[in-house]
Amino acid sequence: MEFIIIIALVLFVFLLVISNIKIVPQAHAFVIERLGAYHATWGTGLHLKIPFIDRIAKKVSLKEQVVDFPPQPVITRDNVTMQIDTVVYYEITDPKLYTYGVERPLSAIENLTATTLRNIIGDLELDNTLTSRDTINDKIRIILDEATDAWGIKVIRVELKNILPPREIQDAMEKQMKAERERRARILDAEGEKRSQILVAEGLKESTILKADAVKESKIREAEGEAQAILAVQQAYADALKMLNEAAPTDKVIALKSLESLQKVADGKATKIFIPSELQGLATMATTVKEVFSTDTPKAE
Repeated sequence: MEFIIIIALVLFVFLLVISNIKIVPQAHAFVIERLGAYHATWGTGLHLKIPFIDRIAKKVSLKEQVVDFPPQPVITRDNVTMQIDTVVYYEITDPKLYTYGVERPLSAIENLTATTLRNIIGDLELDNTLTSRDTINDKIRIILDEATDAWGIKVIRVELKNILPPREIQDAMEKQMKAERERRARILDAEGEKRSQILVAEGLKESTILKADAVKESKIREAEGEAQAILAVQQAYADALKMLNEAAPTDKVIALKSLESLQKVADGKATKIFIPSELQGLATMATTVKEVFSTDTPKAE
């Protein structure tokens, strides 16, 4: 009987020790209280808790966290009511202050964010609110970061998620944006048309240049052909004269050639012909011979 009791006690102690061995995971911290008072903050690793004396007051995540707050009504300086929702990125830097610094830290951050947002937007007009998101984000972050230091929280950044002006202003903005899109579309169409006309004009210009170049080339080739033909004729005359000179023609041959040339001249349309004096005698002799032959030839009965 005593043996069983001893075994039961040993088993109880063993289970009690095992149940009080705690492992803190990475990027977490445990806040430990001893007899109701803060005792220590456990970091990552293996820890042993004293049964019935120590207790884990809070398990804290040290990761960066995101909280999305619902839209808050705010009024601009020009009395326009808008709905703005914010997103806050934060991390816990001191688990002890986070545990004991403020009751319900997220609710405190939400209320502080809403109050800060109203104060900042209240100094801006609608147009500035819509175009100054980065400035508003920085101002809210600085104010929240200073206020939450006492709570062991560091605010990393704040983003305005949506800015919703009244419905009538939204409609006016949509119309304005639509008009701007249409204006840009017309500009793009005009630029496209202008570009098209430029391309057509350039095409016509290139076509005209090509045609002019073709006509020019044709005339050049025609002139070159005529020049080559003239050169060929002149060369033929020169070769004929050269051959004639080399043949040493007699006076009679020269006279005969002169008569042939005279005949070609007479076949033209000229009304007057000037005959060199040295050829006149030869022409008279040729006429006399022609008359003699004409007289001797009997007439037909």
